[in-house]
Amino acid sequence: QVQLVESGGGLVQAGGSLRLSCAASERTFSTYAMGWFRQAPGKEREFVAAISYYTVYADSVKGRFTISRDNAKNTVYLQMDSLKPEDTAVYYCAARRTTVVIATTKFDYWGQGTQVTVSS
Repeated sequence: QVQLVESGGGLVQAGGSLRLSCAASERTFSTYAMGWFRQAPGKEREFVAAISYYTVYADSVKGRFTISRDNAKNTVYLQMDSLKPEDTAVYYCAARRTTVVIATTKFDYWGQGTQVTVSS
């Protein structure tokens, strides 16, 4: 069982930046694809970005968000720049033991989420 713990959420003004972190308990972290998803109030959860040996992004965040990982620290990051009010959501980290990841990959393990609020 992989445990994921997100951190770094908060309140930021439009145009600002935040960096989310997700720490994983899995010692073979490097063999897992990691993803970030978000869910806004009244909306379904949506894909944001994923990373394996390459990265995948939703069109809505391309050029503004950057996903990265540090396998030595069992941690994946989401750097969010040029934030917009529509980025407001609970952000979730997810993991799946695979080297191939696309936007529709079904992830097996999920964190509890961290709130990101962007004010206009």
